[in-house]
Amino acid sequence: MTLTFSVSDALRRHPVLTDLLALAAGMLTVVAFAPYSIAPLALVGPGLLFLSWLSATSAKRMVLRGYLFGLGLFGFGVSWVYHSLRLFGEAFAPLALPATAVFVGVLALYPAVMGWAASAFRTLPRGLRLVLAWPALWVLFEWLRSTLFTGFPWLLLGDSQVGFTPGWLAPVTGTYGVSWLLAMLGGLLAWAAVQSSLPRRLLTALLIPVLWYAPGLLRTVQWTVPDGKPMRATMIQGNIAQATKFSQSTYDKTLRRYLDMTRAHWDSQLIVWPETALPTLYRYVAKDYLAPLAAEAARHNSTVVVGLFRKKGPHIYDAAVSIGKNAPEFYLKHHLVPFGEYMPLRGLFGWLYARMDVPMSNLSASHGTYVIHAAGIPVGVSICYEIAFGRDVIRALPQAKLLINMSNDAWFGDSLEPNQQLQMARMRALETGRYMLVATNSGISAAVAPDGRILGLGGWDKTIAVTAEVRPMRGATPYVLMGSEPVLWGIGGGLFVSGLLVLRYRRRQRLEES
Repeated sequence: MTLTFSVSDALRRHPVLTDLLALAAGMLTVVAFAPYSIAPLALVGPGLLFLSWLSATSAKRMVLRGYLFGLGLFGFGVSWVYHSLRLFGEAFAPLALPATAVFVGVLALYPAVMGWAASAFRTLPRGLRLVLAWPALWVLFEWLRSTLFTGFPWLLLGDSQVGFTPGWLAPVTGTYGVSWLLAMLGGLLAWAAVQSSLPRRLLTALLIPVLWYAPGLLRTVQWTVPDGKPMRATMIQGNIAQATKFSQSTYDKTLRRYLDMTRAHWDSQLIVWPETALPTLYRYVAKDYLAPLAAEAARHNSTVVVGLFRKKGPHIYDAAVSIGKNAPEFYLKHHLVPFGEYMPLRGLFGWLYARMDVPMSNLSASHGTYVIHAAGIPVGVSICYEIAFGRDVIRALPQAKLLINMSNDAWFGDSLEPNQQLQMARMRALETGRYMLVATNSGISAAVAPDGRILGLGGWDKTIAVTAEVRPMRGATPYVLMGSEPVLWGIGGGLFVSGLLVLRYRRRQRLEES
C-alpha cells in the first residue's frame, strides 16, 4: 500500500480524529510565536490544517476543521484577553470568561470561512491546491482579519520569524510576504506527506529547506544606513500596578518614581516613558511637573518622551509628548483598542458597558502626524496596539529616523501578550530598517536593532531602566516604499489563476461525462 493511501485513507477513515488534528494544529501554531519561538511550527500548523482539508469529504467538513483550527489558535494564542477583562471591575469579572470565549469564537470564523473558500478549489490537483490556492487564501484571510472591524493582526505567521531565516524577507514584502512563504512551505509539507512514491516524497520534502533558507540571501542587503552619531537611549519601566494605576493614592508615588528614575539617566540623549505613564491630562501636569522636568532635561542636553492623556476641545487622546529644550511636540494615538479605549455600538451594548469599569474608555482617534522630534531627530511614534499594524508604523517613514513604541502591558499580566507584542515590535524594526525603542509600564521594555536583534531588555514585573546605544537611520526598505500592495496583488493573481484552472478542470470533467 502506498503512502498516499496510508495517509489520506487513514484521515478519511477517522474523521473525528482528523477534526481534532485541526484543533491541535491551531494550538501547535501558537508555539511558533514568542515566548516559545519554535519557528518551524509556523509551517507545520498550516500544513496539518491543509492535510485535514485534503481528506474532507464535504465543504461543511472543511469549514468545521477551519473553525476548530481557529479555536486552537486563538483559544491558546490570545488567552490573555481573559486577564485584561477581569481588570474591568468586580461587577464584570464573572463575564470575563464567557466574553473571552465569544471573542475567540468570532476570531475562529476567519479560518472557518477560509475553509469554505478553500472548498471552491477542490477540483484542482492536490499540488495546486496545497502550493498555490490555499496559501494565497491564508494570506488573504490574514489581511482581512487585520483590516475588517478596525483589525486584529495578532498571530500573523510572518511575525513569528523575526530572528529566523524566513524573516529576512520582511524588509521586502512585510510580514504578509513571510506568511505567504510559510503557508506555501506548509503546503509542500502536506504534499510530501501524500506523495505516492519515495522519490517524489523526497523531492518535495527537499524543497522545504531550500525555500526556508533562501531569504537568508537578503541578510547582507543594507536597505538603510546610519545618519548621525550613536546616541544613548533609556526606556523607563515604572511598573505601576494596573489595579491601582488610576487611584489617587498612587498618583504622587507614580510621579515621584518616574522623576527619580529619569534623573538617574541624564547621560542618555533620549529617555522614553511608557504609555500613560502619567495617568492624567497634560494640562494638569504641564506647569508644575513637566515644565521643570523639561528645563532639567534641556540642561543635560536630553529629551524625555512622556505618555499621558491630552484634551483638545471635547476630545481626549492617548498621547505622547516630547519635552526638552524645544517646545513640546505631541503624538496623538490613531488606532484605538475597541472596548478598551472606545466602546463601539453603545446603543447595543450599553448594558454591558455599564458593568465595566475602564478608565479613559471614551477616547478619540487622531488624524494628525505620526512624527515628532526628539533628541534633535524626527521620530515615529506608535502607542501600544498600533505596533501590530505595519501599515500604520510605516506612515512615519521614511521621514522618521528612529521608532518608538510606548505601551502598558500591565493589562495582560504575565501572559503570552507581552512577549507577542515585543515580537511584533521586532518585526516592525526589521520591516523598516530602523532602531525601535519599546517602553512599557510593567514589561517587556527593550531596545531593538534594525535587523530585529534585541540590544537591551527589561524583564516582566520589574521596576527597571533599559539603556542601549542606538543610531538614527535613513533610507527606505522596499516594504516602506510599497507597503503590502505587491503581496496583495500577488495573492490576488494566485487566486485568479487558481479560479481559471478550476473552470478549466470543470469544463474538462463535463466534456468527459458527455
